[in-house]
Amino acid sequence: QVQLVESGGGLVQAGGSLRLSCAASGRTFTSYFMGWFRQAPGKEREFVAALSWSGGNTYYKDSVKGRFTISRDNAKNTVYLQMNSLKPEDTAVYYCASDSRSWAVVASTSSYEYDYWGQGTQVTVSS
Repeated sequence: QVQLVESGGGLVQAGGSLRLSCAASGRTFTSYFMGWFRQAPGKEREFVAALSWSGGNTYYKDSVKGRFTISRDNAKNTVYLQMNSLKPEDTAVYYCASDSRSWAVVASTSSYEYDYWGQGTQVTVSS
């Protein structure tokens, strides 16, 4: 059974930092892109960041470039999202997800391409 379990969310003041973790099991995730998405109240789920199976290629939503860093530790089957200089508009439920395409060469920013999802972790940034 494939499982993705996020942790690390919480309440932080604007300008602060959080590090999200996503522990994966039940699949050989080393051959798949991994991504982070977020969904704010009343809004659609949106792409935040993705990382290739090798860790060599990263993709970010424009508004988080320079502030967020995605990384992975394949030995631990864990993906991370380091979030710095957080803003109130970053407030959302954050989800990690596994791309459905093995050995893909380009990340997808569409949630429809991701077939396994975690339960989400709440990130709240106060002003």
